[in-house]
Amino acid sequence: MNEFSPVAGGDAVAIARVLANEHVADMVEALNQEPRETASELLCEVPFERLVEIFDQPKLNGASELVEALPRIKAGRLLAAMSVDRAAHILRDLNEPARSELLGGLAPPLRATLLAILGYPEGSAASLMTTEYVSVPPDWSVARTLDYIRKVERTRETVYAIYIVDPQTQVLLRSTSLRRLIAGEPDELIMAIAPDRAPITVSPLTDSEKVAQLISKYDLLAVPVVDNGKLLGIVTIDDIIDTMISETTEDVHRFGGMEALDEPYMKMGFLAMIQKRAGWLCALFISEMLTANAMQSYEGELEKAIVLTLFIPLIMSSGGNSGSQATSLVIRALALREIGLGDWWRVALRELPTGLVLGSILGVVGVCRIALWQYFGFYDYGPHWPLIAMTIGATLVGIVAFGSLSGSMLPFALKRVGFDPASASAPFVATLVDVTGLVIYFSVALVILRGTLL
Repeated sequence: MNEFSPVAGGDAVAIARVLANEHVADMVEALNQEPRETASELLCEVPFERLVEIFDQPKLNGASELVEALPRIKAGRLLAAMSVDRAAHILRDLNEPARSELLGGLAPPLRATLLAILGYPEGSAASLMTTEYVSVPPDWSVARTLDYIRKVERTRETVYAIYIVDPQTQVLLRSTSLRRLIAGEPDELIMAIAPDRAPITVSPLTDSEKVAQLISKYDLLAVPVVDNGKLLGIVTIDDIIDTMISETTEDVHRFGGMEALDEPYMKMGFLAMIQKRAGWLCALFISEMLTANAMQSYEGELEKAIVLTLFIPLIMSSGGNSGSQATSLVIRALALREIGLGDWWRVALRELPTGLVLGSILGVVGVCRIALWQYFGFYDYGPHWPLIAMTIGATLVGIVAFGSLSGSMLPFALKRVGFDPASASAPFVATLVDVTGLVIYFSVALVILRGTLL
């Protein structure tokens, strides 16, 4: 696609015709590589049927902006032809007055459905659901249900799950798969072939992560969203996968010590990128200033034993690395529901001995390194080098144990006060351990080296 840029005049029509014959996923990938203005111009020339397919793809970047760039009448027709859940997602990202204008041009039933979905908080099951599913009453036969599926297949997001509902109350009674339906006898009632158990369901406000866990646990293609037994819609596996990829990306950005990006990396403007990264960097820099304060407190000891400064980077990095490891493990375990808030003490009892053992391993390595350098003459640490080696070894045991313990407890603390555990970024943990690591280092040095170097 890039070889077609810039696009002008009749070129856009020719390129749009070429695109119309491509697979929709390839079309979306090509459009994502173009500047927003070029993509909008190309989309204006794409046949309407293909336009619907393109905007139904969750991987289309900046879909709301592209819809807003279309003529209002065409944009309204597009939203009406799209899948309901995807249309709701685009409308949610639109700014006023464009959102109200487009909603006002839709048919009243569709407008009411979209407003109902938009009324739920983002990230909830109901905000991701579609109302385009197959539902039938319990007294229908297998043959009648199959005939009905043939008629409505083009207007349903999925036909692989069939929901049996009470026609009067719309209460969900059972669900069955298309495979069971095809294998059933034509005259058999659909209730007879459905599994004799209550369907796996979620409430409208269920978090998307919980929905993903249920879909994974029970190997579902879709999960119904019910309110007091009444079927509101379904969340399909493709929608939940796209949502989880987006949430995981946000967590990765936060864990790296920055705000989550709203756009792909190469589409992000220079000033926007600075804005996303500068705040966290300033916060971390201010936090790191505490390290200087800690060193100033031990200025006298550093003047007496300048050799101790050689090992400050080693001490700080070891503590930060152990803390980051523990934080990563705990955040992932919390996200997968392997542990809960009540398990903090079990994690502490696990991480403390782990940190002591890991610190001992690093301590032995540190002591051996000092001894070898002294023995082979690479560096002269002075007549008290065994005490210096002992100081480094003991400090590494303490700092790695502290790093592991604090790094594992920080996500619990953040979640307890209502923050995202992913905010416990690796740089933040490293900063915390750096400051305390220096205190541990010089405290151990005062104990071991008192009367000799100090």
